[in-house]
Formats: sequence, C-alpha cells, structure tokens
Amino acid sequence: MSYTAKDVQSLRQTTGAGMMDCKKALEENGGDLEGAKQWLREKGLAASAKRDDRDNAQGVVTIIVEAARASIIKLKCETDFVASSDGFKEEAQALAQVVLEKGEAGTADRTTNIDDLRILLKEKIEVGETIRFEAAAGNVLDSYSHIQGGRGVNGVIVEMSGATQELAHDIAVHIAFARPRYLRREDVPADEIEKERATLETLTRNEGKPEAAIAKVVEGRINGFFKDICLLEQPYAKDDKVSIAQFIGSSQIVRFAQVEIG
Repeated sequence: MSYTAKDVQSLRQTTGAGMMDCKKALEENGGDLEGAKQWLREKGLAASAKRDDRDNAQGVVTIIVEAARASIIKLKCETDFVASSDGFKEEAQALAQVVLEKGEAGTADRTTNIDDLRILLKEKIEVGETIRFEAAAGNVLDSYSHIQGGRGVNGVIVEMSGATQELAHDIAVHIAFARPRYLRREDVPADEIEKERATLETLTRNEGKPEAAIAKVVEGRINGFFKDICLLEQPYAKDDKVSIAQFIGSSQIVRFAQVEIG
C-alpha cells in the first residue's frame, strides 16, 4: 500500500513524531496509518524507557468534586513547561473524570492516551496518586486547589458530616497549607510514635535536662509532635488560638486527601 504527503502530515499531527520517522513508519507498515501509529508508539515507548531514570517531579494536580463523589489525581512530567501545556492539563482532567466514574483502576482506560502524550511531548509522563471519595448520605464534600503557573500544584478533598459546605471548604484550605499527615493521634502508627519518642528522649538528654524531668519534657514534645501531624490537633490556620477540633465544633471530619507536586 502506498502513502501520500497528506498521510505523512496526518501522522505527524496525531503522533507528534518527526517527518522522517513518520515516513519510515508508513514504509514499514505498507502505508497503513493505524499500523504506522502503533509502530511509532512502540518506538516512542522505547525512547521513553531511556528516560526512566529522569526526575519527573513536575506535573499537575486535578480535582473534580460533585455532590456525592470526588476525585483527585496527579499527572507527572519532567518540566513545568510541559505541565502548563493545554494538552497535558486536558489529559489530567480526563484522568480525573475516569477516576471519578470508575475508581482508581479507571486510569487503565487512558493508557494509550498517555503513551501518545509521551511521544508528543518527549518527556517521562506517568500517573501519580489517584484518589476517589464517595460520600456517605448526608455528608459534605469540598476541595481546594492551589494554582501556580496556571495549573493545580496542591490539591485537597475532604469529607465531613454535620458540616456546611463553607466549613468543609475552610478545612480543605487549612489542610492545603498545614499539611497534616493523619486525622487524629490514634491514626499514627505505634512504631512512628516510638521512633519519635526515642529521638526526643535522646535530644532532651543531650540538652542536659535533669533525669527526673526527662519523661515530662518528652511527653510535652510528643504532644507538640501530634499537633504538627494530626489535623484535629493542629492550630487553625486562620486563628491559631483554636485547634481544628475546636473550630469544627460538633461537625466531624470523616477523611481527607492531599496531593502535591514535588
């Protein structure tokens, strides 16, 4: 099967490959466009495999929130230039939508699209964290996305019970900037607490504190550790005189998720 200059142009537009590569692909596949696309994809994947050791700490965080469900995803790349491009952000939006509809396994539906994006943009592109919430009846979902350079770089979704939409949003904003790792101190793994306690005990001894006072000092510092990493114990970002637990009153934070670039 022969091919025309129009076929080469069409192949270039759909794959982003160079003209000579497109001609070679068409020659290798007898002018068949679909076969040529697959050939280029395979070559593109082979080339991207050489980029596997590159740092892809850039990207975009995309959030979709509906009344009873929400999704948040990270799509990673190598440069902020690519991360800010329309095609890259559109793929992140499509990924967030498929996760919203099908759950985290839904990203498999976009494998070909991501392969095409690797060829087109010539970077190491891969899906990072993918999270989906489905709220219990009567609960509220809200989110916050910190935008930088025209793209989301720090996203939060939160589910609350007995809360207004405004309160849930305030909590999402707080999480984005305070970066809690756990909801409550009971959620912190015991081995993490013991490791921190041992570190604090050594630190306190090295400061020359009296032996009789060490246990009390360490306990105070452990409480400070919980205030740093547990959402309910953190001082509220907009009023550090109250904790998040005090700020939300009778409302409850069911769960939260935070995804960041970097």
